[in-house]
Amino acid sequence: MTKPYQRPAADEPAWWFVISGGELLMTEERQIPHGFLEELPFPDLNDYTTVYIGELRERSCYLIIADFGDLNFSVVGEFLSVRELVIGSDDELFAMAARAKQIADFLPTHRYCGRCGARMQAVDWEIAMHCHTCQHRCYPRISPCIIVAIRKERQILLARSKRHPKGQYSVLAGFVEAGEPLETTLAREVMEEAGIRIKNPRYVLSQSWPFPNSLMMGFLAEWESGDVRIDPFELEEGGWFDIDRLPLIPQPGTIANKLIMRLKAEIDQEKNRPI
Repeated sequence: MTKPYQRPAADEPAWWFVISGGELLMTEERQIPHGFLEELPFPDLNDYTTVYIGELRERSCYLIIADFGDLNFSVVGEFLSVRELVIGSDDELFAMAARAKQIADFLPTHRYCGRCGARMQAVDWEIAMHCHTCQHRCYPRISPCIIVAIRKERQILLARSKRHPKGQYSVLAGFVEAGEPLETTLAREVMEEAGIRIKNPRYVLSQSWPFPNSLMMGFLAEWESGDVRIDPFELEEGGWFDIDRLPLIPQPGTIANKLIMRLKAEIDQEKNRPI
């Protein structure tokens, strides 16, 4: 087992996820640096926190935590939002980048114990921080969320919030509350945000969404009853859209886009089914 803080070998081919201020180092070609450490124009990694975070395509993956505004990596490329990787539709690479970003957020924010205030130490065999004063141990935070595409015959419920780009609509989503089963979260969030009841929820897929630390669990569901009443505190507007006349929706690679396309495919399949 490779320990998290084991130093990478100079002749080891690897993926290098360099994080600075929540952004990811990418080359001019919008690629993650990859190759032998001895051949890359990196600064001395002894000056940086370097963490082994797993494997991707039979190559080790390392996180390097750089200071905000660090110019020592500028010869390699520039720091960009991890969202840039969603556009490439490489789910495995995006997932590893999401892991790197979340760990980079976790380590600097858990230097001191939240229970007793003592200095915490990194655990050498797993990614965790441990307080030797009160024995409190912390792991990277993961916030579970539901995201659901709801259909009513050949229509889909879409809404937009202030966070969305102008003109863009998406499916409903929300955080799971403490002690809450996912089925309860689905019913509660849909009722709170749109004022309707749903039936026949089906789990479809998930996606790590490191903005900052969400785990999105995607569902399809059907409208059961009620008129849409958009919560103005959560959303700007929303309603039913014909599946063949969709507005601007989230970009490919996002779980929202995948759910919308999955629902559209199912509706189209029903339309083409022989009677």
